[in-house]
Amino acid sequence: MFFLRFNVASRLRNYGKNLRTFRKSAGTNCLENEDVRPHEDNPAYYDRFIKKGRYTDQNITVGGFKVYSDGALGSRGACLLHDYSDKKDWKGFLLSDRKHFENLAKRIKNSNLQMATHAIGDSANRTILQIYGQVLGAKNDRRWRIEHAQILDKKDFDLFGKYSVIPSVQPTHATSDMYWAEDRLGKERLQYSYAYEDLLKQNGWLPLGTDFPVEEINPVKTFFAAVARKDAKNFPANGFQKENALPREQAMRGMTIWAAKAAFQENEIGSLETGKSADFIIVNQDLMTVPEEQILETKVLETYSNGKKVF
Repeated sequence: MFFLRFNVASRLRNYGKNLRTFRKSAGTNCLENEDVRPHEDNPAYYDRFIKKGRYTDQNITVGGFKVYSDGALGSRGACLLHDYSDKKDWKGFLLSDRKHFENLAKRIKNSNLQMATHAIGDSANRTILQIYGQVLGAKNDRRWRIEHAQILDKKDFDLFGKYSVIPSVQPTHATSDMYWAEDRLGKERLQYSYAYEDLLKQNGWLPLGTDFPVEEINPVKTFFAAVARKDAKNFPANGFQKENALPREQAMRGMTIWAAKAAFQENEIGSLETGKSADFIIVNQDLMTVPEEQILETKVLETYSNGKKVF
């Protein structure tokens, strides 16, 4: 499923030289950008695609807007509630003010499209969760998402369930960031980061993805990172924060039927059932039973799309 990417970060690299003035964001401890506002962030663009509505055919679905609330943890652009552990007096920043996200959420609510917002830092996650709750109310089936939901304050986990917000996560982020994440966050905040098992509990389902091209596209690595919490060299020996590893069945569901459900496509794809598209692969070993250390030896032998062999 594709999401239209019309927000500040979509062309941030081209506007980096304008990142000069910031001001305190109302209701958060982060800075927010005043200068960067690419032309795609014009309300007319949102209105244009809201009018078009959801588009789908046999191969492609365009079902919503990908919105960016903050940056990445590695570059210290993620918006945190408190200072970075390795940079005094710096909390990162929101890419737009809170009012911008509120207005956009209200606009999207009056359509059949979804809102999927990139949020890495605990302040950014809290801000977007509060806005979703304000706009949608408690318990709904809009399936609006927070992409990454990477760092959370321990008091904010239950907001996902309260407002039926779907955390959409990419397990290899945990194993890519684990070498230096504690430097940025400290031990206390790290406990509530990359917390996939805790996020799974909020709604009872959790879609998983690769985040390609930021991470590798190989879904076997996604599965391995989700269940083993290790890198390709089987480091660390006991897994990174293994208490938040996912059981194999839940990881497989997250990559198939729950990913389809996140896009309102659970009746068409995501599992092998009568009446659904026959999209599947044949592999050389059983991912559900093979020893953990052999998961990455899995090879795809054949690939079928809508019942046709394509590889």
